Parts: sequence; structure tokens; C-alpha cells
Amino acid sequence: MRPRSAGTPDASRPTGVPASRHPAGPASDGPASASDPGRPSGAPPVPGPATAGTARPAGLRRRWLAAGLGAVLVAVVAGVSLGPVSLPPGSVAAELLNLLPGVHLDSGLTTGETAIVTELRLPRVVLGLLVGALLALAGGAYQGVFRNPLADPYLLGVAAGAGLAVTAVISLGAAGAALTGLSLTVPLAAFVGSLGAVAMTYVLGVAGARGRSPATLILAGVAVSAFLSAGQTYLLQRHSDSIQLVYSWLLGRLATAGWHDVLLVLPYFALTAVVVLLHRRELDVLSLGDDEAASLGLHPQRSRYLLIAAASLGTAAAVSASGLIGFVGIIVPHTVRLLAGSSYRVILPLSMLFGGAFLALTDVVARTVAAPAEIPIGVVTALLGGPFFVLVLRTSRRVLS
Repeated sequence: MRPRSAGTPDASRPTGVPASRHPAGPASDGPASASDPGRPSGAPPVPGPATAGTARPAGLRRRWLAAGLGAVLVAVVAGVSLGPVSLPPGSVAAELLNLLPGVHLDSGLTTGETAIVTELRLPRVVLGLLVGALLALAGGAYQGVFRNPLADPYLLGVAAGAGLAVTAVISLGAAGAALTGLSLTVPLAAFVGSLGAVAMTYVLGVAGARGRSPATLILAGVAVSAFLSAGQTYLLQRHSDSIQLVYSWLLGRLATAGWHDVLLVLPYFALTAVVVLLHRRELDVLSLGDDEAASLGLHPQRSRYLLIAAASLGTAAAVSASGLIGFVGIIVPHTVRLLAGSSYRVILPLSMLFGGAFLALTDVVARTVAAPAEIPIGVVTALLGGPFFVLVLRTSRRVLS
């Protein structure tokens, strides 16, 4: 019996989508469109993670991975070398290599300069890498979960919850107690306040909503943020003497007293990174819509809330260590999307690398451009993020359509 179409490469193939196809598989597997002459009539098209008309492969290319790692190395050397006391980058690189087991190089640094490198600047740079990676990773995850190009890590009330908690700790306690407990009490309050705000948003967003959608959580986050921000404003008005302390935290900073802050953030960083990166393929499927995702065997609501919980946990940890640093979760994922591809298999790991490097280099600018004074790092990211936000508004339809 003759095949129905001369263009069909295998007439004995049964009707349906080939089992070897995966909705989040690389584009190099071959095109899969409804106009494919080898596809039987009526078979559903096989979705891909890349946008229509894009020839970029979905997999992570080695050159982009190398570029991300190179950016991290540059940020580390620059962050440790530059400051009130400038150190030779070559000597700093040698001293950093000495931290590796079995490496013994003569860096030429004095004992005091070595202490500056290992005990003062390096912990601050590493904290910047962790916080930047968390904010960028959370931003990319939120944009995929909510299918909203303007989603950022503070979308669900994280910033408002942290701000209210920190304001309460500083304002309601004595000024001296607030200062002496700043290294522990304030970060703990920010962490608890952030998670509390996310919990309120979740309860409000799912209450009585049988057919809930991502927009429901966004609206709940707006309502919770407005309520908590009103409480913060009331506290600041009643305790005006604490405004300077509160705003010094709200504007963001990466000041550390050693490796303590890094060790506190590291477990949350590891947990968030593992959960989000293991579900990066599911974000590609969620971008097709809930009905399509369910037809492909995915549980959309369960995956969405798991990713939201992981991203919110990472954001809360970042906020507790650095204060409110905006725009990192918008600038970095969108830059990666524009340059490297639209699949979340690419966006999420590269956002971690470039996000950490971006914040570490931004911190260098914040502490050197007006030396010996320091500009709050949140001010620097806002100056960079404002114009970029306008760019995203102009290009998001073209990039994500």
C-alpha cells in the first residue's frame, strides 16, 4: 500500500507526537511545527522553549557559561582590589589562589594587606555574589511563573514585610539596643517579616478562588504590600528619631563583619538554587499556559507554588543580609534573555552567575565613586535600573511574544 504523502519520511510511524520529543528539549532536535510535512493530519504541534522564529538552541552554550564564570572572577578580583586602600590586582589574584589547598604563591602583600583581602573585602564580595545571584534567580523564576516580564523578587510583598519588621525593631527598641543588635536582630526581623508577608499573600491569593490564576497572587501581593507599607509609614511618623537608621537599611548595603553573614545566607542560597534549577524545564512548559502544561503531564499549580516558595525563601535571605536592593531581578534576567536565549534552561543558571557579578561590581562603584564615603548600593542599582525598566517596557512585547 502506497504512503499517503511522498514527503513522509516514515509512513509506518503511528499517528501522534513522537515519544522522543520533550516539550523542553533543545531546539537542535529539529523543527516541530504544524506545517511539518512528516506530521500526520490532526496531530498537535510539539511546543519548544524558544520563542517562535528564534533559531537559538535551548541548551546552555559553553561560551555563555564561560562568560558567566569569567564575569564572576573579574568581579571578585575587582571587588577585592579596589577600595580606600588600592591593591595590585596581580597580587590580589595570587593571594586568592593561596586560599586553595596546596597553592603557595608569593603575592608580595604585607600582613595587614593580606588581612584586608581575606577578612574584610573578600567576605563582602562573596556576600554580594550570593545576594546578587539570589535576586537575579528569583527574578527569572517569578517572570516565568507569572508570565510577566516586569515581575521582580519583591512582587509578593517581600520588601514591604521586611521593611515593616525592621522599622518595628529599630523604632520600638532603644536606639542603643538597635545599634548593638544590628548584626543579628535586624537581619532576623527582615527574614521573618519577608516570609510572613509571602504567607499573607498566599493565604489571601488562594482564599475562595477555585479557578485561581497567577494574576490572583499578584493582586494579593499588591494589597499586602500596601497594608504593610502603611504600617511602616505609621511607625516612622511616630518615631521620627529612627528614620535615619531605618533608611540606611532600606537603601541597601553589603557591609559585613567577616564571614558570619556569608555563612548565614549560604544554606538558603543552596536550597533556593537547587529547587529552582531542578524545575527550570517546568518553567518552559508553564510558559505555554496551564491547559497545555496539564496536557503534557505537569501539575501547574503545584509547580508554580513550589517555585514561588523557593524564590521567596531566597529573596528573604538576600533581604535579611543586604537590605532592599532593587532592579537586580529585572536587569539581569532580561539581559540574559536578550543575549543568550529565551529558554529558562539558559536564563536561570546564567542569571545566577551574571547577577552575582553585577551586584559585586555595583558594590565596587558604590564604595569608590564618592570615597571615602559610600553611596547606598540600592541607589546605584536604581540609577541603572530606571532606564533599563523603560527599555523592558519597550521591548518586552517583541522579546516574549
